[in-house]
Amino acid sequence: MMKRTKKAAKKKNPLQTTFTRFMLIVAFFILWIGAIGVRLVHLQVNQSEWLRERAQNQRRDQLKSRMLRGTIFDRTERTLAMSVKVKSLYADPREIEDVELTAQKVADVLKIKPDGILKDLREALDGGKRFVWLARKVDEETVIKLNLLLETPELKKFDLPKFKGLYWREEQKRSYPYKSLAAQVVGFSNADDVGQAGIEQSQEEILRGATVKRWQDRDRLGRVYDEEEIENREPPKDIVLTINNSIQYKVEQALEKGVKASNSKSGMTIVLDPKTGEILAMANYPTFDPNKFNEVTPEAVNNRAIQSIYSPGSIFKLVTYSSAIDSNSINPNGKVDCRNGFIEVAGHRFNDPHATKVMSYGEALAVSSNVAAIKTGLGLGKEKFYGYAQKFGFGQPTGIELPAEARGQFRSPETWNGDSLASMSIGYEVGVTALQMASAYSAIANDGVKVKPHVIKEIRHSGGNPFFVTEAEKTPLVSPKTARSLRSMLREVVLKGTAKRAQLNGYTSAGKTGTAWKFNAKTKRVDAGKYVSSFIGFAPVDNPSVVIAVVMDEPKGGARDGGQVSAPVFKEIAEQILPEMSIVPDANVVQDDLMAENIPSEIETEVSLPEQIESGNISGELSKKEELKKVAKPSVENQKSKAIKETKETKKEVKEVIKKEDKKENKPPSEDKKSPKPKSAVLNVETKNKSSTGKGKKKT
Repeated sequence: MMKRTKKAAKKKNPLQTTFTRFMLIVAFFILWIGAIGVRLVHLQVNQSEWLRERAQNQRRDQLKSRMLRGTIFDRTERTLAMSVKVKSLYADPREIEDVELTAQKVADVLKIKPDGILKDLREALDGGKRFVWLARKVDEETVIKLNLLLETPELKKFDLPKFKGLYWREEQKRSYPYKSLAAQVVGFSNADDVGQAGIEQSQEEILRGATVKRWQDRDRLGRVYDEEEIENREPPKDIVLTINNSIQYKVEQALEKGVKASNSKSGMTIVLDPKTGEILAMANYPTFDPNKFNEVTPEAVNNRAIQSIYSPGSIFKLVTYSSAIDSNSINPNGKVDCRNGFIEVAGHRFNDPHATKVMSYGEALAVSSNVAAIKTGLGLGKEKFYGYAQKFGFGQPTGIELPAEARGQFRSPETWNGDSLASMSIGYEVGVTALQMASAYSAIANDGVKVKPHVIKEIRHSGGNPFFVTEAEKTPLVSPKTARSLRSMLREVVLKGTAKRAQLNGYTSAGKTGTAWKFNAKTKRVDAGKYVSSFIGFAPVDNPSVVIAVVMDEPKGGARDGGQVSAPVFKEIAEQILPEMSIVPDANVVQDDLMAENIPSEIETEVSLPEQIESGNISGELSKKEELKKVAKPSVENQKSKAIKETKETKKEVKEVIKKEDKKENKPPSEDKKSPKPKSAVLNVETKNKSSTGKGKKKT
């Protein structure tokens, strides 16, 4: 029985074995498929993003490019600054097979020594860097040469240059078509397209091009088969300045000529429309070329017209007299006693060689009498004087749309010394900028209303539609009656006083000269050998169209005062730009380069090395130079009337009139023996004046 049972059991084993084997195989496949399924689920769900990124990295490049920087125009739509597309060559050192050969070939095209390129590549290799600039912002001709020279036939690469490890990147380059014209106003941007000075810096957010990101998909040969922009940003905007290209050029030429003629260290000029506050020209000399910003020194970049602080001297008497007249402290038709020739305030003596008689306030301003100005300031009082100076804007920036504008220096009365009011009345213990003074004179030219100066006319969208238009900000300072009185007094300065060289051919003009000793920060005293000579004037007198400020720093030689140094520059500028602006001539008699005798010396009208200004508070060292040529623009046809043509008869006639007038006025001769006798002066006779002529002579 036992044997049968064992045999029966043995008969069942083959089936069981087969079944067991089958089940094992099934189980194996189930486990295998399950494992694959789990892995697929893991890859598709948990690692899908990582896998997608790896795939994209293998076939896709992310490119960043910046939209072209906004354009800067002048008021006549001439382009002052623009951006153009250029290419830059960079290398991945790890991909370069022969570093020395690559450096040599690139250097040959760029016409430079290969040592610098080779050094950069080796340093990058040692440091593990994969990006090295080889040539930034090269022109199209250089790009073509590099592409041809660096082509390697055996390398099947779609993008140029066909050389392993070298790549092009598209960039932009800033171009300034007129070179140094208005360089300090326009400014410049660096290699990374970031504004570093002028409008380029102050309006960086508006001008800066947006960064555009996009993907490029490539095949195995590197060919781009798909491209997609992943970020779209608002484009940059264009800026239109109030600067007039032609006027700016004429101003720069006249300023350069004036600086060289007077042997000055530097000079600055501003041309301003008093009715709108628009800056038509703002020039500095020496200047620079923004296309060569790598060669520019910080001192050359400084816009001295708004950044340099100096003691104004006699041109500040405008504030003294206008404040006194407006507050009824003096009568503009009244007289002031100046017979002593000096005045003492708080123990300090202020000398005045022209204070020899009782004279009208108009006469006193014409000869720039210090005694009259000090008496006027003392009669006005500290609080009123300070209040009006604040209204004129001294001690605070004008708010012009340019970077680094200086506030100037004007202390509050509680910090004044006993003689401070006297010193301030004649333009010492005060620090101003040329733009602050030009703005003050503009208020008088505009019937007592100050208009905030500005250099941006409008900001536009890239399509040309206005985004922002500057509106004139007006602030009444003095009454129209006060302004008219001051214009009349300033007219006398040009006709009979220290600014005869500011008389114009065919136009009436008015203004004030100023010559101030510079303060030496080391010695804490004024320097008798260094001056800031200036003239600020406007024309025509009855309805001024322009205000022109001319400031010369440290003129050397015989001609050193504002009447000799700065007034002729004013004359040259005004006579060129007024016809261009279509301003109708308003003077009957025209004269040029006459011998004028006994013109009061501007130096004499200032304080003689006063102890009273040793307390300081005078600063303003103007920036140093870098000289470059300027770019000419076509001049506008002279529109002067035939009625103002110059004739030889008029020259002789007016010369006689000047001699007669000087004899009547009994003007003292200049005591400055070092200064040469003035060579020229101009006499303008207004419409109401009579002109006498001899026999056979034509009336002009």
